[in-house]
Amino acid sequence: MSKLKLVCLRHNDYRGRAYLPEWAAAQGHRWENLLVPQLRAFPPIDSYDALIVVGGPMSVWDTDSCPWLVPEKDYLGKVLAADMPVLGICLGAQLMAEWLGSRVFVGPHREIGWFQIKTAPASRGTWLEDALPDRYESFFWHGDTFDHPTDAVPLARSAAYPNQGFLWRRCAALQFHLEVTPEWVRMLCERDADQLVDAPHIQSAAQILGKDPDLYRRNNTLIDALLDRWLLDTH
Repeated sequence: MSKLKLVCLRHNDYRGRAYLPEWAAAQGHRWENLLVPQLRAFPPIDSYDALIVVGGPMSVWDTDSCPWLVPEKDYLGKVLAADMPVLGICLGAQLMAEWLGSRVFVGPHREIGWFQIKTAPASRGTWLEDALPDRYESFFWHGDTFDHPTDAVPLARSAAYPNQGFLWRRCAALQFHLEVTPEWVRMLCERDADQLVDAPHIQSAAQILGKDPDLYRRNNTLIDALLDRWLLDTH
């Protein structure tokens, strides 16, 4: 695989260890983080090879409190229309679903913690092939969800939500976090401790933080495989 330039759109200024830049460095790719709320202008689409849009505590409709969402949506639409590889995670996945015409909405419950995911059989017939196992455990922290986009291939489901991701052309949307790191999870448990209430799909801080470190590594290995397939034909 040729060495690529990857641009990542971020929505808040978390400075802890993040796995995706580490992965890019290990692969020899150039990685550029852009903090969207402070961005004066988005980079030209032809100046990089693939786009990553990660999560944040805001919702896709929070344009009054987060006015920068408006130009970000416009920019993301141009990138998707240009058939560039895009990876959307959590909020990024919801922004992709919205652009594809799907309803994004507040779900009936929050899903917070480590839960089982089932891979959709239809994804095996795409560029992703068998990069993800049939079942695995990953990390969630969301309350918003989306309807499955009409032109996309379903990727995954959990007990809490039927739509946990999709594939569209050379793009992937994930509602869960294969890029999870212990530092990031600790930050969330501290920052958003008020969300860790007693509910069917919410784990306690002790449950979340008590997982074996190997679980993080297994998740990172899975996103390694996904990213390798995602960028396979990118030059």
